[in-house]
Amino acid sequence: MLVLVKANVLVLGFGGRSDALKALPIRKLFAETGFEASRSLKNEKVDGVISLWNLPDAPAGKFLLNLRLAKPYLPIIAVVDADNIEQEIAARSIGSTAVLSKNVDNDVLKRTIIEILGLGDTKEIQKLCAIADDENRHI
Repeated sequence: MLVLVKANVLVLGFGGRSDALKALPIRKLFAETGFEASRSLKNEKVDGVISLWNLPDAPAGKFLLNLRLAKPYLPIIAVVDADNIEQEIAARSIGSTAVLSKNVDNDVLKRTIIEILGLGDTKEIQKLCAIADDENRHI
């Protein structure tokens, strides 16, 4: 299988949406807590972060705030509770690159990631990934 990876993305607490990320040319590093994410950030080259605003060990955006202070250049997509204006305002105030609702449409999520990480036109890459996925299902 040919895998084309243009970016490493740390995904925190958002693993249930991994299907939405499947056809993108990214390597996904999944973590459920800020502690796990911190370890990944130390051991891996990470090009962007997608994170729930509230993590089990870092409520109220504490992890994202600390991440923004430590790595101000890193693109961050904060995922807030649907219709929670306070979380959205707080996520924007720490300088998140984008703020999305938990119930965001998969296509909007994909387009946001493509734009923020500068992945360019990924239609051909998505076709290759889909072909590779289909071949793996038959193995």
